[in-house]
Amino acid sequence: MPARERAETRAQATGAARRPDRGGGRLRVPATKLRAVAPLTVAVLGLGEAGSAIAGDLVAAGATVRAFDPVADAPEGVEVADDARGAVAGADLVLSVNAAAVAVEVAESAARGLCAGQVYADLNTGGPALKRALAAVVEPAGAAFADVALMAPVPRRGLATPALVSGSGASGFAARIAPLGMPIEVLGDEAGAAAARKLLRSVFMKGLAAACIESVRAARAAGCEEWMHAEIAEVLTGADGALLDRLLTGSARHAQRRIHELRDARELLAELGVEARVSAAAEGWLRELEAASESEEALRGR
Repeated sequence: MPARERAETRAQATGAARRPDRGGGRLRVPATKLRAVAPLTVAVLGLGEAGSAIAGDLVAAGATVRAFDPVADAPEGVEVADDARGAVAGADLVLSVNAAAVAVEVAESAARGLCAGQVYADLNTGGPALKRALAAVVEPAGAAFADVALMAPVPRRGLATPALVSGSGASGFAARIAPLGMPIEVLGDEAGAAAARKLLRSVFMKGLAAACIESVRAARAAGCEEWMHAEIAEVLTGADGALLDRLLTGSARHAQRRIHELRDARELLAELGVEARVSAAAEGWLRELEAASESEEALRGR
């Protein structure tokens, strides 16, 4: 499907009124139908899977897009620059979409072409320290820095991928990109705040994936993989805030019993030849909760 058609399809699914919703000290900037509300020039540094999808949708939304990638081909309608400095020169917005390992190097290359009034947005997944280091490279050149955390897989959504953003250029990033279809939540002017939230979410999402992998592998070894798959699917399908509350409070209340249960589970996995990485970690957390509960009881008994 051509980028323009993909963009219009995403816009129909994610379009919303532009009036921002303020709550909890944050600014939510809803996506609007993908359209250029003013002439916008965007530089895209990195044309991998995510960068290409975003660049193509920007073109479809009416933006002028210049890109630089030393190896990848540019999507249709994207101008190709000879280097990062050439790509960012005169751009209203710069998007760094490559990898955390090269983010500083890319920023240093681009900084030579940056000037006041521009917004340099780093969309790579990295820690708060990296984002602060990038801001220290970009801001002396006069540009504002935006720490952008993309909160869903980009290839399926492209420019409609929801994002958290922080840093000195957070509001400027939202003002330029939200009208083109990206749902954005502005967290404030501290570089690294958006990155921190994404990584905190990763603890849950990747930890959940690891728990699923361990459970399904053990069930496969026990000859009941389909049953285990269905059990997990049923729990996830019916998950809500009440389940989360039960997991948090119940783990502390019933820590002692659950420690024994997990010990038995680890012994079963050992018999099945499956390493109990997640089970062992869960038992460790339960032991900590049990110790904390015993300490509180001892204090109350004084």
